[in-house]
Amino acid sequence: MTDVVQLTLPAEEDFRPVAHLVVGGLGVRLDLTYDDLDDLQVALEALLGCRDDEGDIVVTVDTSDGAVRASVGPFGAHSLDRLERNDSALGLRRVLETVCDTFEIEERDGGTWVELTKTITSPAGGG
Repeated sequence: MTDVVQLTLPAEEDFRPVAHLVVGGLGVRLDLTYDDLDDLQVALEALLGCRDDEGDIVVTVDTSDGAVRASVGPFGAHSLDRLERNDSALGLRRVLETVCDTFEIEERDGGTWVELTKTITSPAGGG
């Protein structure tokens, strides 16, 4: 079974909780473990924090084949500069490498998008 949820919201900080609410609801529906859901929320917050402007940001979450895939964007030319820098133990790259199985940067639709993949672990004894 494949579930796809696409959310377009203002990139302003005040709207970030809406994205977390939607991803959290999907996580509950999929019976994600607390750790898996927390990892997704951390990755989402790290990426949403790269934008705080009056434009829109799109978060698409797709679940299939035992994994959750999220696409977040578009980001402008310099929005993801922190991703390329490795100067901090808690930099964006380090966060995404820690909480996701894979992440990729993709150019499409006139902007930069980040594709995240997180393998779903089965809840042991209900999570």
